Amino acid sequence: MTATAPTQDRPYKAAPLAWDNALIRRYDLSGPRYTSYPTAVEFSTDYTGRDMARDVVASRASGRDLSLYTHLPFCAHLCYYCACNKVITRKRDKAMPYVERLLREAAIQAELYGGHRPVRQLHWGGGTPTFLPDDAMRTLMAGYGELFNLAQEDSRDFSVEIDPREVDDQTLATLKALGFNRVSLGVQDLNPVVQKAVNRLQPRAMTEAVLAEARRLGFGSINLDLIYGLPHQTPASFADTLGHVLEMAPDRLSIFSYAHLPQRFYPQTRIQGDTLPSPADKLVMLHETIERLLAAGYQYIGMDHFAQPDDSLAIAQREGRLHRNFQGYTTHSDCDLVSLGVSAIGQTDGAYFQNHHDLPTWEARIDAGELATLRGVRLSRDDRIRRWVIGQLICQFRVDRADFTGLFGEDFDRYFAGERRRLRPMIQDGLVHDSGEGLSVLPAGRLLIRAICQLFDAYRQDGASQRFSRII
Repeated sequence: MTATAPTQDRPYKAAPLAWDNALIRRYDLSGPRYTSYPTAVEFSTDYTGRDMARDVVASRASGRDLSLYTHLPFCAHLCYYCACNKVITRKRDKAMPYVERLLREAAIQAELYGGHRPVRQLHWGGGTPTFLPDDAMRTLMAGYGELFNLAQEDSRDFSVEIDPREVDDQTLATLKALGFNRVSLGVQDLNPVVQKAVNRLQPRAMTEAVLAEARRLGFGSINLDLIYGLPHQTPASFADTLGHVLEMAPDRLSIFSYAHLPQRFYPQTRIQGDTLPSPADKLVMLHETIERLLAAGYQYIGMDHFAQPDDSLAIAQREGRLHRNFQGYTTHSDCDLVSLGVSAIGQTDGAYFQNHHDLPTWEARIDAGELATLRGVRLSRDDRIRRWVIGQLICQFRVDRADFTGLFGEDFDRYFAGERRRLRPMIQDGLVHDSGEGLSVLPAGRLLIRAICQLFDAYRQDGASQRFSRII
């Protein structure tokens, strides 16, 4: 299939990826995932809770819808690969005090944001959200309902991350009754040897049972997470896992690359380096996975995400409505993000801000009736311009010059003269096409989209940074 350059009046048309080993070797450096711009490494502790309150109040006049993110850090079991902010405990009685503090924090933020604004998107992440007993879940959602204007229409996106090991016979029914309509199941790998090596024993039948129950209850856009590059994985073993997953036919799939950084994430010290697949084997796993997913009819969304053609993400991408925030790819674009819980990140149109990572510190700030802001950044005009360009590239795989000028009153070629010079090798290598009307990412460039976006990142002009994972 020959790739064509999308234009303003021609919606994105899904095209297959092109795998080129030479180009991957050339451009597979490290780089941000661009869930924000500027990225979180640019957040400063000079940005305080007072700054956050000022920016949130200023955003209230926009009348934008809200997205509500809650970080629930508790896990009953330690997965050795995990780099998330978490608290390992089996004491379920820790849940309710945390929920009570979440609601106190939510009350402060509802007053700042304006609780009347519709909440179109809501997400519980972790940690393990299903660590919470059912009564704690009900208390939390009831409290949110009193403080915020939670959307009721079917188009809302209320999602929750689920560990199938932490699901009893009432968990999914409780979540459905609370208004959740989308779930994401952590799987990672179905091979028992790999599961034992990462301390996550989760039989295939358990995952299948949770998936079947979620479908029976009417959850949509069900996602499964897989990780390639884990200990004892081989191309053959991961292909076997993928075969079983394709039989389950989830609506969405996230295929993450494991980054082994034991010097930064202590749990990973329990994984022996000599049990990890080689970089060459990881590339084989990814290549074969992509080929099989495309052959099975999945649409490549971007980065490491795939969706069935009739899923809302795939439709949004084809219609040019796909966006990206700290929750990943989303169909809900112009939302201010309310961040609740330890380490949670929020945003307005003009700022990003993050809560304290340390649970006792977060608790103390909430108990004092204060915002728990640790750091943040206020966007300059240049930040906003570059955020839009990077967002267009990473979500729509194109940037239209007329749209750019219409939004910002700038000439694209003059504003990005230096970036266009640095882009020439990628154009010559067939990663990007310049039609004159705009830039479009070609099939060979789609896997390397992070490298392309990095050219427009004013904070990454020197190239790759060891503070980020490798692009592939």
